[in-house]
Amino acid sequence: MNNLIRLHQGQALLVEDDPWRWIQTSAGADEAVSAGEQHLLLPLADWLRLQPERVCQGKAISDHGIWLAADNEPEQLQPWLAVLPLIALDFPSFRDGRAYSHAYMLRTRLGWQGELRAIGDVLRDQLSHMRHCGMDAFAIRDDKSAAEALPGLNGISVLYGRSVAVPVPLFRRRHSSDHAQPDHSEQPAHDLR
Repeated sequence: MNNLIRLHQGQALLVEDDPWRWIQTSAGADEAVSAGEQHLLLPLADWLRLQPERVCQGKAISDHGIWLAADNEPEQLQPWLAVLPLIALDFPSFRDGRAYSHAYMLRTRLGWQGELRAIGDVLRDQLSHMRHCGMDAFAIRDDKSAAEALPGLNGISVLYGRSVAVPVPLFRRRHSSDHAQPDHSEQPAHDLR
């Protein structure tokens, strides 16, 4: 997948050699899996249908990731979280925010620790909100530049509420900063350490 930004150890990186390929149709999934391709991002229903028995039983890691459509429920993934190498969340339109809620739920309630990638209509102005909801990889829309979208990760300088990236609300951060070490949680995405 081209045009990708990934957060790695607090740094935002442009990824040029990402092996994952987004498969959007059942026919495409059947063809790619039967050809033995790996690193496929499959729709949930196709992933479930095409996995070997050992993966479905939780005894082996899958060669393929899952992408969730906006109308899928993230709780459906719970039995297979341990065998998934990657989860992607589709933004069918920049106006559709359901994947933000899915990301927050996967990180906070379901405990997903692996890569959580935004795909679809992903634009610069969304990146900061996506990061705060727990996404750590962003496949920028093909007609836009990932390099030009990179500053979008720094979109919110102060966050009042809590998020996955900044789990303590501002009033508690301010109160504790009187007695503790400086809070670096709101540093720009280029240096989140």
